[in-house]
Amino acid sequence: MVVAALAAWLSGEAPAWAQDAGALKKQMLGQWELSTAERSKTCVVTLKNEATAQGFRLELEPTCAAALPFTKEIAGWSLKGLDIVRLQDAAGQSVIDFTEVESGILEGLRSGEGIYILQNLIAARSLAKSMDQMIGDWSMVRGNGQSICGLTLTNTEAAPDNFQVFLKPRCDPAVAAFAPTMWRLERGALLLMSANGEVWRFEADDNAQWRRTPDSVDPLILLRQ
Repeated sequence: MVVAALAAWLSGEAPAWAQDAGALKKQMLGQWELSTAERSKTCVVTLKNEATAQGFRLELEPTCAAALPFTKEIAGWSLKGLDIVRLQDAAGQSVIDFTEVESGILEGLRSGEGIYILQNLIAARSLAKSMDQMIGDWSMVRGNGQSICGLTLTNTEAAPDNFQVFLKPRCDPAVAAFAPTMWRLERGALLLMSANGEVWRFEADDNAQWRRTPDSVDPLILLRQ
């Protein structure tokens, strides 16, 4: 199950992250998913232990260039310092640098484009919830089970990588005041966003239940309808 994999990964059953450059190099070998922050565009990168004139060899799946055009510049990879994983061009210059932000998840920034994520391919696929699983009707309830709002997640793009959400009539005043207009998935979390930039973050309890974080004595829970 996706949630079982998520729980195992977050509970520390996954291998501990490297504490030195040598261990980091060993951990980075293999297949990785390179993606936008919300995984709307993905690409598989295979990092190899074969030295080249500049760093080490890698392979990009054929669809990478179309999904993430900047990958056309990538010719190899290397480590910089103790914790930077660099995807670089043929001259050894950085195309994008990644550093760890969570256990086994690395984040990089390209100026003018935004944040990209690099994570182990198996982990990425086991933790991801697809758009198809999320689209449809949901109920927002309090911890005592009282329903306070209904909402519909759609696959209609409202902004790049964000999608429209609609509230149903007679929502609790707090939810109505928040008035989310967009949603997206980001690193395993569901984000609801209002027109004024307010964000509510929900994380999965199981396949059909998401709990608002940080948790509170009166939690808000999203239930699949």
